[in-house]
Parts: sequence; structure tokens; C-alpha cells
Amino acid sequence: MDAEPSTSRSLLIRLRDLEDERAWSEFMEIYGPLVERLARRRGLQDADAQDIVQDVFRAVAGAIERYDPDPDRGSFRAWLSRIARNLIINLIAAQRRQRRGTGEMDVHRLLEQCPDPGGEDSVLFDAEYRSRLIGWAAERIRGNFSAAAWQAFLQTGVEGRPAKEVAEALGLTLGTVYQYKTRVVARIRRELAQLEWETIGDI
Repeated sequence: MDAEPSTSRSLLIRLRDLEDERAWSEFMEIYGPLVERLARRRGLQDADAQDIVQDVFRAVAGAIERYDPDPDRGSFRAWLSRIARNLIINLIAAQRRQRRGTGEMDVHRLLEQCPDPGGEDSVLFDAEYRSRLIGWAAERIRGNFSAAAWQAFLQTGVEGRPAKEVAEALGLTLGTVYQYKTRVVARIRRELAQLEWETIGDI
């Protein structure tokens, strides 16, 4: 899908209720892997990356009440990315201080390794968010399609294989492959729309 989907406004409202387990589960399912990958790209080990995920969600839980969803103030995704980046910087700084055995810290070098949220990290976070959200919605509707239909969608829409090649591999006509892909994409769109996640474009 070409355009960036935006975080569901209703989910942001529901997250303000810390007892809403369904909202927090949905939030963690979508954003947890993104934060973890961001941490790993910054060089953190698996255990530290997982700790960062928990720290980010604790920080969001503590600050979500004050979050302003006004688009003019930036997206929720950018806000979350900044929280994650700051916590990653803090952890890397703490690890370096521990290794050096002093409070000395090359802040400029650290910031170069953790770019501005408007830079590469932000772009990658957005791209991974988009991919994760589509994958999350796809898994929710997967049981509604035959194995052949799902493979036609997966191989053409996700893996990017040529439709003709997929048709030959699956023993389908070219038209059937396009039809299957279109049906799955349409169902993913409906799933996201029902959950109030905006998305346009094509896979």
C-alpha cells in the first residue's frame, strides 16, 4: 500500500484506560516488533532490545494521558519513535559509562549513531510500521481464504514475484492470480477500516 497508514484514533483514546487489556495487547502486537528492531539496529543485544520494548511501553503508559493527537503537532508514530530513540540513547550511554568505568561520554558520537528522528531511523520506523500493520491485518483475515488464494496474494503482493511466475507455480490462470490478490487486498483494507486504521494505495 502506497500511503502511510495512521495510528487508529480510537486506539489512542482506549490506551488512556490502562485497564483496557485488549487495546494494550493490540498496541504491543503492532508496535513491539518495531521498537525491538529499532533497538537492534542501534546495536543492542536481544535481551537489551526486549528491555527497551518494555521500557517504551511503560513510558507510553505514563505519558499517553498527556499525548495530544493534533496532527499539526506530529504523528503518534513520530512521538513513539522519539521515546524509543531517547531510551535507546540512555541505555547505550549507560553501557559505555560502565565499560569505561567513568562518567565520561562522547555525546556527539552517540548522537551520530542515533540519528535525528526526522532522519534514517524515522524513515525506517515508518516503513517497518507500515509493513507490520499490513501483516497484522493480513493475519487477522487469513482464515477467510483458500490456501491457493493466500499463496497468490502472498507471493505477488508481499514477496513481489511476477504474477505470471506465480500462476505457473500454483497451476492457476494469470487472471485468477490477479483476482485472488485483489480480493485479499480488499479484505485487508476493510479490516483496517473497521478497526479505524486509515490506509490507501495498493500492495
